[in-house]
Amino acid sequence: MRILLVASAFNSLTQRVHCELRDKGHAVAVELALDDTSLRDAVRRYAPGLIVAPMLRTALPDDVWSAYTCLIVHPGPVGDRGPSSLDWALHEGAGRWGVTVLQANAEMDAGDVWASVDCPVPPVAKSDLYRGEIADAALEAVMLAVDRFASGTYAPRPQATSGRVRPYLRQDVRRIDWESDSTEAVLRKLRAADSQPGVLDELLGGEWYLHGGHPEDTLRGRPGELLATRAGAICRATVDGAVWIPELRPRRTPGGPVTVRLPAVRALADRLPALPEDPAPLTPGEGRRTWTDIRYREDGHVGLLSFSFPGGAMSTTHCRRLLDAYREACSRPTSVLVLGGGRDFFSNGIHLGVIEAADDPAAESWNNIDAMDDLVEAVLTTTDRLVVSAVGGNAAAGGVMLALAADEVWCRSGAVLNPHYRLMGLYGSEYWTYTLPRRVGPAVAARLMRDALPVSAAAAQRLGLVDRIVECAPRDFTGEVVRLAGRLASLPAAQSRIARKKAERDRQEARRPLAAYREEELVRMRRTFFDPAAPYHALRRAFVRKEKPPRTPPHLVTGSAPLDVADVANPCYQES
Repeated sequence: MRILLVASAFNSLTQRVHCELRDKGHAVAVELALDDTSLRDAVRRYAPGLIVAPMLRTALPDDVWSAYTCLIVHPGPVGDRGPSSLDWALHEGAGRWGVTVLQANAEMDAGDVWASVDCPVPPVAKSDLYRGEIADAALEAVMLAVDRFASGTYAPRPQATSGRVRPYLRQDVRRIDWESDSTEAVLRKLRAADSQPGVLDELLGGEWYLHGGHPEDTLRGRPGELLATRAGAICRATVDGAVWIPELRPRRTPGGPVTVRLPAVRALADRLPALPEDPAPLTPGEGRRTWTDIRYREDGHVGLLSFSFPGGAMSTTHCRRLLDAYREACSRPTSVLVLGGGRDFFSNGIHLGVIEAADDPAAESWNNIDAMDDLVEAVLTTTDRLVVSAVGGNAAAGGVMLALAADEVWCRSGAVLNPHYRLMGLYGSEYWTYTLPRRVGPAVAARLMRDALPVSAAAAQRLGLVDRIVECAPRDFTGEVVRLAGRLASLPAAQSRIARKKAERDRQEARRPLAAYREEELVRMRRTFFDPAAPYHALRRAFVRKEKPPRTPPHLVTGSAPLDVADVANPCYQES
């Protein structure tokens, strides 16, 4: 079927719907809902059999939804209506929620229901929930709705007229009262706004949006007082405990530029008083309720080095800290080391926000990619144990290449990979010219880079990017990975495989040193970073400041079939 996806942005859910519809054999094109005229033109040009809107902030034009069946994905159960559905669910502490696929009509969120799927609401941030349980429910509902539409026999169910319409969740409702709100109340408010819009607050003489929130079980102080810092985050006291806040964004001044979300300590650099740095141990004790973005634990002969950076972005500091932790993990007597294993983002590569805010973005870009390369090199040259990348959430650009540096890549079934760089105007590094072709071949590697489209976990496995698909809910991923890694470590062939791994690395190094791949990549990256006219700088700025694109990117417009291993035989995909 020819399906047109209409979305306000090509966000994580839209990408996942795009991937999985293509995997099912549908021809899928994308049109961003930028204005009614361009949307009408896209519908007329593509002549879809069905329109699906995975994430839409504005209403479709009447003449579109009245002429075509348009399925709207609403992140709420049947009867729930309004623009802040998921925010309200977290704000009010809902234990279960759902996703409804309904047909567009004249009233927002009030159309006939084609499918609905419910899901649990774990105590995680809104964006984590959205990419996890909500996305899983949404995909199940969308696929069911598409199949029902294709059957030509299903009649969607009208909604009851007494649906609950809830308004936009305003900042005066989100606001934290540090003198009276409990830690759990503060966490609910922070989790309900973690990526967007943040919770507006006053701090050190300025107005800031707070992004992210995690409990602290030891530090105490006067309500609202700043207590400590840790790995770029600040700890703030509540009436009965404290919370860690990883990121801040200054309130935009009238007429001023859109502001950038940054690590809290970096954002407050010009006004933060002297606070103790309270480093978390790499292996916090059992039962601790405290925040750290890097953790290590062992289970028999398996080491698990997990990390979770906001938005999956890895700054120079993040990369260096993770490299230190990786080296420490490699000093332990394990035979299998799992890298990742968390439920949300694996990694999205270098931290464009920190780069944009730097006094010298070109120099920070260079430092960041150099630190990222150091980390990838450490994984590639680990020869005394097996390394598994456990990708529980999405990964992109250098984050995908970090995963590919391991011996095996295990991916949760709901993850989406973006193994390319060109949408940011970059050639790329992280040894991709070594790791990507060795897994999928030079022809498919070239097409992945050129097409710059997302790839589902299932498609990634077919191509050879991924070795194992882990079919489980987001909350079960870590446990399932540890279980599978334990089985891998116990295999009689594990030690002989480690020995073969070292011999193969030596052969590859003799054929062409890893340093040669890195040097070739970095020559191109340096040229881009230090050229003020390079498109990278404008593209980076537009990305971190969320500038509205003037049109739908051309690579999304044409409906295409999924990439397949058979593409290797097609000469038009060969490298020039």
